[in-house]
Parts: sequence; structure tokens; C-alpha cells
Amino acid sequence: MKSNKENLEYSSWINRLNAGDVAALEWLYNSFKYQLAKKLLRLLKSPDIVEDILHDIFVKLWDNRTKIDANRSLEGYMHRIAANSVADFYRQISNDQNYRQYLVTLKQTDYSHIEEALENKHQRELIDKALADLPPKCRTVFELCKMEGRSYEEVADLLHISPNTISNHLARANKKIQLFLQNPANLTYFILLSMAG
Repeated sequence: MKSNKENLEYSSWINRLNAGDVAALEWLYNSFKYQLAKKLLRLLKSPDIVEDILHDIFVKLWDNRTKIDANRSLEGYMHRIAANSVADFYRQISNDQNYRQYLVTLKQTDYSHIEEALENKHQRELIDKALADLPPKCRTVFELCKMEGRSYEEVADLLHISPNTISNHLARANKKIQLFLQNPANLTYFILLSMAG
């Protein structure tokens, strides 16, 4: 529950938004983007789609700024916009065979998912960030096999370990990288990389 001081500050920002102050929209964006992105990512499973819908939410907020009551919960209003946007998105794609196939592909997890991601500059930067958290041997095996394209046997000989150990290291690395890429906390980093490119 918000204190009186927080309610006054909140109301002040809403009043500024009502008056067309872009700084108020930025403040609201910074205040709500993480919780909305986390909720959207859980529902949509794609950072790209989340970014688009998040953008649409704040465009709708701006378009309807004069109708927003500073004494009512903006959080509830924004979550309602988000829920409606997700429903609209799924309604729109329900008849789109290509998009349905895309969503099915998002659910599939295998080695090729990460190999394809290596081709994308932004995702490469995310993978580099994820690799930094791997144990050194696991990171080395991943880099040699997946990034340099060496065979399991070649890497096993080079590192003096068995091909089965190579497979175990790669499975561990792939799992950790996938978890990193799916973590809503990394969504902001992903969005910033996308905007920088």
C-alpha cells in the first residue's frame, strides 16, 4: 500500500501526464516497464513481441492521457491494457498459420536454437553475457564446439577429456544460456541492445 506522500507524488505525475508532459510518460514508463515486461514475457514467450506490446501499451496510455483519473489506480488500468493487448495479439494471430508455426517453434528447445542465436549480433552479445556466468571448462567447451565449429572429438583431444564429458558440458551450457535468455530480468538488457543496433 502506498503512503500519503507516495500517493501525492503519483497523483502529481498523473496530473502532469494529463497535461501532456512527456517527462511524466517517461517516469511512468520507468516505473511500470519491468513488472509489465515480466508479465508479458510469461504470457508471450518472446522478447520481441513483448517489446512491441510494451510500446503499444505506453502509446495507448499517451493517447488516452486526458481520460486518466489521478485518484484511481493507474497500475490496474495499465494491467488491463496489457491483458487486452495480449488477447488482441492472440486473436489476431489465431488465423495466421505462419505465426502459429513461429509460436510452436519458440516452444521447442534444442541445440540449434542457440546456434541460430549466435548469428544475430544482439543475441550474440546476450550469449556472451550468459557465458560469463558459466564455469570456465564449460565455457571453453561451448566456445570451441558452438562458436568455433570444432567437433566433439577434436575438443575432447584438445582438452584431454572424453567426448561424453564434452556432451555434458554442452548440455549444461545450453540449459544455462536458455534460462538466461528467458529470464525477464535480462529483457531490459535485450531491449537496450536492440535499440542500440
